[in-house]
Amino acid sequence: MSSSQTIKNHASNHSEYPRFINREHSLLEFNRRVLAQANNSEIPLLERLKYLCISSSNMDEFFEVRLASLLELTKDLNALTQPDEQPPTKVIECLSKTAHEIVDEQYQTLNHVLIPALEKENIRFVRRNHWTDQHRNWIANYFTESLQPVLSAVGLDPSHPFPKVLNKTLNFIVSLEGKDAFGRTSGLAIVPVPRSLPRIIKLPKEATNGENDFVFLSSILHANVSRLFPGMTVTGCYQFRVTRNTNLFIDEEEVDDLMSALRGELTGRQYGGAIRLEVADNCPQHMIDYLLDRFNLDKSALYRVHGPVNLHRLDTVPAMAERPDLLFKPYTQKSLLAKKRPSKNAFKFFTRHKEPENLFDKIKSKDILLHHPYDSFSPVIDFLKQASKDPNVLAIRMTLYRTGENSAIIAALEKAAQNGKEVTAVVELRARFDEDNNILQATRLQDAGVHVVYGVVGYKTHAKMILVVRREGDRINHYTHMGTGNYHHITTRFYSDFGLMTANPQIGRDASKIFQQLTSLGDTKDLEVVLQSPFTLKSVMIERIEREAKHAEQGKPARIIAKMNGLEERDIIESLYKASQAGVKIDLIVRGICSLRPGIKGLSENITVTSIIGRFLEHHRIYYFENSGAKPELFCSSADWMKRNLLARVETCFPILDDECFQQVYTEGLAMYLQDNTGAWLLQPDGSYLKKQRNNKPAYNAQTLLIDKYSQ
Repeated sequence: MSSSQTIKNHASNHSEYPRFINREHSLLEFNRRVLAQANNSEIPLLERLKYLCISSSNMDEFFEVRLASLLELTKDLNALTQPDEQPPTKVIECLSKTAHEIVDEQYQTLNHVLIPALEKENIRFVRRNHWTDQHRNWIANYFTESLQPVLSAVGLDPSHPFPKVLNKTLNFIVSLEGKDAFGRTSGLAIVPVPRSLPRIIKLPKEATNGENDFVFLSSILHANVSRLFPGMTVTGCYQFRVTRNTNLFIDEEEVDDLMSALRGELTGRQYGGAIRLEVADNCPQHMIDYLLDRFNLDKSALYRVHGPVNLHRLDTVPAMAERPDLLFKPYTQKSLLAKKRPSKNAFKFFTRHKEPENLFDKIKSKDILLHHPYDSFSPVIDFLKQASKDPNVLAIRMTLYRTGENSAIIAALEKAAQNGKEVTAVVELRARFDEDNNILQATRLQDAGVHVVYGVVGYKTHAKMILVVRREGDRINHYTHMGTGNYHHITTRFYSDFGLMTANPQIGRDASKIFQQLTSLGDTKDLEVVLQSPFTLKSVMIERIEREAKHAEQGKPARIIAKMNGLEERDIIESLYKASQAGVKIDLIVRGICSLRPGIKGLSENITVTSIIGRFLEHHRIYYFENSGAKPELFCSSADWMKRNLLARVETCFPILDDECFQQVYTEGLAMYLQDNTGAWLLQPDGSYLKKQRNNKPAYNAQTLLIDKYSQ
């Protein structure tokens, strides 16, 4: 049975479900799929632990950002969620139930699946009731030497009020009997644990008989907390953690200096309003009530957990365990320095050279397509490095959304400016959770003489572009890189993205006009081939969808295949519904949020939605329109079909014009993923996801096959 048949057999009537799936509900369903990887016995064991950590981190962000935004929305009595148009209070109630289920499942997975499986591999988390004298002696010394000097217990009394608790930090509430040195009897104390301390400690050989024995920091503190309160008796010690609202609220119309305003907001981010309270499941109810009152939270915000309150910090275990046999097999990215011409259906592969050849000659002769993480990111860095030293290069312009620390990209731009090039960097300071780093990078570039701008007020600059302006004889030529992912040297090893390097004059002129928009704020929207948000991208996508519908009505071939991270823009979804009703076969590959409801008779029965969860984070944005088969169109983009991307950001969507690149994007970015039957999940009409069934077919994993092909 095909994936489309699977969904059609579950097809529901038009009136059975609301027209749209709630965005935040879809986000939680995505995290269920991530957590399912931790329970997948076909995945190496320590990788499964990593998936558990990722699901924990995802839940943190859900509370910090998405639930926090909904709580803000409740202040407006007339507000409705989008695109499903529900009262936010009703949505919050439903999401709370689902979030509690997911958190409970996380700890069930840790305690009853992963820990027993790890013990079979001699990787143990040694609990206090299993400590030997050998363990206790080493742990007592560790507490004295490494923990006690940096811990500051706060006894609660009128002169020591409840302390400010930082977002997502480990804390302990301690109940006490007796009097301190000054005769005070507060009864309660708080012990904040600095972020600098590891949450998991690997016991050395002199402390244990096992090769990979670990102990939780919380266990060490529980066992030794009384030493922080000499002369008093500890009657209880319970860990807790608070998740806070980390949204930044800046009125860009009212600030003169965005960087200074952001710096001020970032300082207070760790103390935003409390959203969630996690406590140890053995914490007495009266102490829980006390904490809820301190943080002004109701019982629905309480999460009792059986284990460490921050599962994400378990992500240090795979590296410390030193068990490569329990991890994914490593692979080497290929560097595009010499490309062999493939046969019609072959996969491209690349060979290494000691010194990169002139990339401008290569790009001028033919468009170059990079497929990360299978292709190395180094050609992009080489492109900038060569541009920084090339005497014929006059100017370099680049957008920067996320770059990471110690970025070779930043170093290349600095060198270019020092070599006298005209260098412009459009730095998006408001990239969520990267604001601090982007401020540092912007300051560094400015100090090197780079012209730094921060985009457009009210619109995040999310486009991924490099433009190199080069004098060649009596002509000025443009060399452009456009991509679906960030210029971040770390994420390019784990995110699947396409990057196009081209000397196409139309794309080059369009890139130049977009940079003029961003720097001079001039009105230059008349682009030749590149689509741009917030101006043409949405309208052209809808026009292409409507064209496919018209072709289907005329009996011509009609097909849409689209791959993205998220889909929730209402008008796009309505256009897809109409195209489905016209008979267009629509295959959507949406990794995360999807508000479109597939498989509804009379509405969306010709639409399938597949989500791929695998070793790499699927990050492509690819849009294919069959166009009656006469001249199919294929676009790559920095933009998802989300309201924010199409209306509130500066994004680019670029056509794949070279025939060979077209075939590669179509095959490697779309067709292979539609065949995947190991990492694929199918969205059902009710908003849930079912794992795609193999039905006795051989296992087909798109990511694994791409690794194999690129490794030849």
